[in-house]
Amino acid sequence: MNFYDDEDSVQYQEPELDETLEALRNIGSAGLTTTIFYGLSNLSVDEAEQLRPVWAGLAPAQRRKIMRELVESAESNFEFDYQAVGNFGIEDDDPGVREAAIEVLWEDDSLELMNRLIDIVQWDEVREVRAAAMSALGRFILKGELGELAEDDAVRAQDVAIQSLTNLDEDIDVRRRALEAISNSSHEMVEEAISEAYESTDRRMQVSSVFAMGRNYDANLWGDIVLRELDSSDAEMLYEAARAAGELELVPAVMALSHLAFSDDREVKEVAIWSLGEIGGNESLRVLAALADAADEESDDDLAEAIQDAIGSATTAGGDLPLSLLDD
Repeated sequence: MNFYDDEDSVQYQEPELDETLEALRNIGSAGLTTTIFYGLSNLSVDEAEQLRPVWAGLAPAQRRKIMRELVESAESNFEFDYQAVGNFGIEDDDPGVREAAIEVLWEDDSLELMNRLIDIVQWDEVREVRAAAMSALGRFILKGELGELAEDDAVRAQDVAIQSLTNLDEDIDVRRRALEAISNSSHEMVEEAISEAYESTDRRMQVSSVFAMGRNYDANLWGDIVLRELDSSDAEMLYEAARAAGELELVPAVMALSHLAFSDDREVKEVAIWSLGEIGGNESLRVLAALADAADEESDDDLAEAIQDAIGSATTAGGDLPLSLLDD
């Protein structure tokens, strides 16, 4: 199988496993190489077993660095599949490796992984690892809500989230991720849990409550709060409010989102663009068209692609395509 490096436009041939294992053994002197990134992807069961002793022989700091880099690599190139390495990492002695491995497995929707995540939430000694596992459980709760997971399994995932959320002895970072996870469901306790979190004195829970408002999809219930938080001076709250505005399709948020879409904060800019696409309408399309022109002038291909995706969503949501885009 052939791969391409976007930066250098160089064609790569998938390395043999022996080359990959040798690169791992020499990582202390050579560092992370292209061979490692490409060679660890799409491993067969037999190849994974050959990798296991070499992986175990690496220093914890090396395994941690590799796993974190694989997260970014998989996010930027969807051809990469590091599931075999993620399965090693989720059982690692080092908590940093376990935490990153959960992110590496973000596309794994298997019941086996769900069960492992439940075990981690209940038994892992490190709060960051429990919090990462709880976040990952959210997608299984959503699958249950969509009827893509057996009801008994969906209920088990929900119960674990509720137990963590209501356990006042649990670390706040785990509890906030539990709120975010359970907000993917129509469970009867969700609305009250969101309200309590927003009214709490802990900023982290307040931020997660706004995330949950978006996932709860009730604009009548949460719209005013989300609109208010679009003026927040807290960067994390502002980001979550911008995303929630899109999920709730809040038309009154278009003006505030338009200002945020021209922000210097890249993350806020991108989420505001996404939300404008979700809301749709002529005003959103006008702003997106202006942003598209600016991205073209700056040769910002990644942003231009995100804007075009948003324009497609906005057009679907309702609105006339701007003349500037019809001319392209």
